[in-house]
Amino acid sequence: MDCIFCKIINKEIPNYTVYEDENVLAFLDIFPCALGHTVVIPKKHFETPLEMSVDEYKNYSVGVQAALQKVNSTLKPAGFNVGWNQNKVAGQAVSHLHTHIIPRFEGDGGGSMHSIIKNQGEKTVQEVYELFKN
Repeated sequence: MDCIFCKIINKEIPNYTVYEDENVLAFLDIFPCALGHTVVIPKKHFETPLEMSVDEYKNYSVGVQAALQKVNSTLKPAGFNVGWNQNKVAGQAVSHLHTHIIPRFEGDGGGSMHSIIKNQGEKTVQEVYELFKN
């Protein structure tokens, strides 16, 4: 497999490990958008969480939380943005699930999740809700 994250897991490519357990590896992003920007990956290759079993997702979530705690206790940021980009249209650059932990500091110039995209579409919230009822 030619996945850069799988190569990192297999120790073919070095990384700056922040946290590791049997299910996940968390390491510093080499192109950080903030001090301590950390990437958490499952050790088993998945492109999105939709491919994971419930137990695999739970184990991944536990690892993300542990990495978040490690970043928090080490850097003591004022807050965090935490999430993943799913598929190319959303900005997923590596086709291996990875969650970004982005520490936030007062005055860093960043925005909230609501600043990612500003296009609510042509349907009202009520019309979208109706789609979920079918």
